Amino acid sequence: MNYINEKLQEFEDYIYQKKVAIIGLGVSNIPLIDYLYEKKSKVTVFDDRTIEKLPKEIADKLTSYSIPHFLGENNLKNLNGFDLIFRSPSCLPTKAELRAEEERGAIVTTEIEMLMKMCPCKIIGVTGSEGKTTTTSLIYAILKHAGYNTYLGGNIGTPLFTKLSEMVPADIVVLELSSFQLMEMEVSPHISVITNITPNHLNIHSSYEEYIDSKKTIFKYQNENDTLILNYDNEITRKCKTEANSKVIYFSSKEKLNDGYMVDGNIIKECENKLRRHILNTKEIKLRGRHNFENICSALAATKEFVSEDTAVEAIKEFNAVEHRLEFVRNINGVKWYNDSASSSPSRTIAGLNAYDEEIVLIAGGYDKNLDYEILGKYIVKKVKALILIGNTAKKILNATMKEMKKENVEIPICCAKTLEEAVEAAKQIAQKDQVVLFSPASASFDMFKNFADRGNQFKELVNKI
Repeated sequence: MNYINEKLQEFEDYIYQKKVAIIGLGVSNIPLIDYLYEKKSKVTVFDDRTIEKLPKEIADKLTSYSIPHFLGENNLKNLNGFDLIFRSPSCLPTKAELRAEEERGAIVTTEIEMLMKMCPCKIIGVTGSEGKTTTTSLIYAILKHAGYNTYLGGNIGTPLFTKLSEMVPADIVVLELSSFQLMEMEVSPHISVITNITPNHLNIHSSYEEYIDSKKTIFKYQNENDTLILNYDNEITRKCKTEANSKVIYFSSKEKLNDGYMVDGNIIKECENKLRRHILNTKEIKLRGRHNFENICSALAATKEFVSEDTAVEAIKEFNAVEHRLEFVRNINGVKWYNDSASSSPSRTIAGLNAYDEEIVLIAGGYDKNLDYEILGKYIVKKVKALILIGNTAKKILNATMKEMKKENVEIPICCAKTLEEAVEAAKQIAQKDQVVLFSPASASFDMFKNFADRGNQFKELVNKI
């Protein structure tokens, strides 16, 4: 007997001839245009870009479907009289225009929230300031290795809302969830992971508290049958246990836990009632860095309900680094080049620096998210043999490093480059055999690049031309 998703059927009945707005023509919302058009909804599209700046295939779609659209600056002033509004994650629900529509009776949601509300199968959700992409990918790899029909979505993979009709209760959905996706969401995954919480996206969120509260939404609606997996080493996530209604599992790379998963030297262990059992030697895996050992711990905890330990370990041993996250690019005359473009905050770059025993030539800098770089300066002086800076945050990183050099009475070579190409050329001239060149910006990409993937790809292209 074929499975029928009754919640999805009810939703499709509801949206027939309803006025539906799509705000933001990003990756997650594009498939909604086809879906809603097919279901005979009255769709209107809003985007900050003009028609000339939209990808041609999207512009053509709006034209071929004759979909009303409001584009460019102040496009939301035309947001009025809708039944249902799908906002992109970058369009925060606190916008006055959205609040006004809610007061008029509109439902404001996101593609990911509607997916979660109507999903017929178990959902594993991962959030955090760092490590969520690698953790999500690890969980997905473990489940796939075990033979589950698994869907990967959220910030990675593909938009899954339009896949709902294919899903059955035996499947598993794995989601990477950002603070923007979680903000004001009214549903939580069955299994939730918070890798850590450190200052991030403070150029968009109104405060650090708002950012933290958004992350906490991932477990806000859980019950006693659900599971929350928390980083014991992070003070904010450790304290989340007091707010949880679900079972809590800790992981740690610093503390000897009585219960949970821990990194003890080179060994990952499962702890239960103070008994600690060897699971995996980190020398057997391809991932580098203690932060990745933490990611493995959280992935083991998240999949324990579904997968045998032996199967999970097999998958972990086969797992390679996710693209743009400590990704090995090339060995040139004994110099190893690594692409860590996804590191868009100081704490992520610090984790990258700590992953290497070799001497490091660091390329850093980029778009400013109003983050503090003081602590990065300390680690640069401690771990880096030469520093090359680019982008808007170059001055901040330089000042933090100079301050620490003065304090410690040491000097390291520092140079500033106008472009990534100049930075790569400088690294080529500076780096010596047995050293590592690490491209880990500690900043966002939007000052010089489309996104971190574009930035990382350009770096790899430049390195491969050497």
